[in-house]
Amino acid sequence: MTARLPLAAILTAALITPGMAQDDITTIATVPTLPQTSASLSLTLESQGNIERRVVTYLCDDEQALSVQYLNAAPNFLAIVPVDGQNLVFATTISASGARYVSGPYEWWSHQGEATLRDLMQDEDAEPLATCTEASNTP
Repeated sequence: MTARLPLAAILTAALITPGMAQDDITTIATVPTLPQTSASLSLTLESQGNIERRVVTYLCDDEQALSVQYLNAAPNFLAIVPVDGQNLVFATTISASGARYVSGPYEWWSHQGEATLRDLMQDEDAEPLATCTEASNTP
């Protein structure tokens, strides 16, 4: 993988020369940047068997509806869960019961129509970010 620097960083590094005063460097480093643009990601999963996609709507304790997509393409089992306005991709992991998925510091655990979203960086006894009950399940 090749790391890429923004054009402003490359130009700034090219303009700084040994012996320059700090004020001159600060002036060069204040090159305006372009606004962030959105991007998309395509992920291709190959499977020996059937590929299943389900959308499950959960009603959570805070009266929020949470729409979670499950993509099952053995050996890959994924859940796409909205967290703080972003759709995060969760991968399944070992679970004694139910389906447990993780994405960065977050854990999504569903079992028999109930689900919880936790921040694993919080204390072990911390309340879940969301506690939800399955409301609908669409293949």
